[in-house]
Amino acid sequence: MKQRLQWLAPAFAMFTMLAGCAGQSTSSQAPDAAVAQKVSPGVAQVSSGAAQPGYVTNRQVTDWVPPLLTSPEEKAAYYVSRLADRRFVSQYGGQDNPRTWYIAAERLGEIGLPAVPLLFARLNTTDDYELMLALYALQLATQDPLLMARTRGDYIQLPTVLDATANAENVRIARHWWQQHSAQLGE
Repeated sequence: MKQRLQWLAPAFAMFTMLAGCAGQSTSSQAPDAAVAQKVSPGVAQVSSGAAQPGYVTNRQVTDWVPPLLTSPEEKAAYYVSRLADRRFVSQYGGQDNPRTWYIAAERLGEIGLPAVPLLFARLNTTDDYELMLALYALQLATQDPLLMARTRGDYIQLPTVLDATANAENVRIARHWWQQHSAQLGE
């Protein structure tokens, strides 16, 4: 009798696990599809999939880094190439306070120091939108603690961000910072 009970307990546990899994839906895309219908087609949304953090999707764009890009420099080059893409945005803040999340600029700000020289190379663009985002990304990236240690806390401080009418003044401020600190980037 004891032997039968020892065998019965693991069998019951296995049966319970299998029965619990049988009721689960195999499609994890259904909730995302339902939510995507509520979002306007020009705005991306953050996927609820916790297994894939950092993915932002809409019908045109997905925020993902190609798997072979492993160094911060490679990731920075990828995101710099996405600055001009007006679809490469997301929205946050809910319906009562919607805000635009500029994916490429924010990611470049997170990358920090390795992104700074690439962003300065984009200051000659004729695309006002790309220039506006490059300047915003520069303000974020120059706050990298490694870079601020080299510049004694000096970073690009723009009086107005994410406004294309302020581009000319912001470029002047950024270039002035570059003249003072570009030598410290290679240390």
